[in-house]
Amino acid sequence: MQLEHVIGLGVAGNFAHHLKQAGEEKDFENVVTQTADAPKGIFPFYLPNSKSFLGLYSIGTDRLHLPEYEANAQVEPEIAILFDVKYNSDKLVIDLEALQFTTFNDCTIRKEGAKKISEKKSWGVNSKGIADKWIDIDTFEKGGVMDHYHLCSFVERNGVLYPYGVDAPLLGYSYFYTRLKSWLIDKMNNQKDFGPLENIADRLQECNHPTQALISIGATAYAEFGEKNYLQSKDEVYVIAYDKRVDVGSLDSSLSKVILKQEVV
Repeated sequence: MQLEHVIGLGVAGNFAHHLKQAGEEKDFENVVTQTADAPKGIFPFYLPNSKSFLGLYSIGTDRLHLPEYEANAQVEPEIAILFDVKYNSDKLVIDLEALQFTTFNDCTIRKEGAKKISEKKSWGVNSKGIADKWIDIDTFEKGGVMDHYHLCSFVERNGVLYPYGVDAPLLGYSYFYTRLKSWLIDKMNNQKDFGPLENIADRLQECNHPTQALISIGATAYAEFGEKNYLQSKDEVYVIAYDKRVDVGSLDSSLSKVILKQEVV
């Protein structure tokens, strides 16, 4: 799928414990949310046509390039959803239509002194990862196909496969379905430039109000290996979404899971 003309946005803090494990909880200490379990905000990781560093297309499918400088990089295993974006005559977002979902590695460097989340999210070509298979979304509400999917992730190092993120149901997202969509629309229109967050309405304008958005909806909590180990060259990363109703050994299992596999270089 061609995503070069699609704005890339991410959700911060949509799974319990992730920000604390990632050492980023302090970044958001002054960000006030409406509910205790609400995500902290949204951030851009790709801005088509932008002249900033976020204008470089950073999403790859089979390779993950670590920064050339020394950096602590971690997998952020996520579900990414492709939305159609609808605007009114004043260019305010009035609706998001969920089309398809896939697995995503919102790989992040733990960068001391970064003022914005986006500064940790993109450092060049192949600094993100996305699977090449998509699943159609029948309805973005309870009772749809996404009810049945789980998300898990692994890193293979020196021939040993380690769980990197915890195995979690998509229904375990703090904000999901209609609650998430309404929150996203509000943040796309009203989020201010404050602390680690930035004004998303300005970013949409900068990109000439794109008609589609790829939104990664939040990373799972880390398993022990993921919390304590940064990525190394020659690691292999796996981010997997699977339908819990289907036996992994069955003939239909390949139709019921999405696998992102990346070689770290």
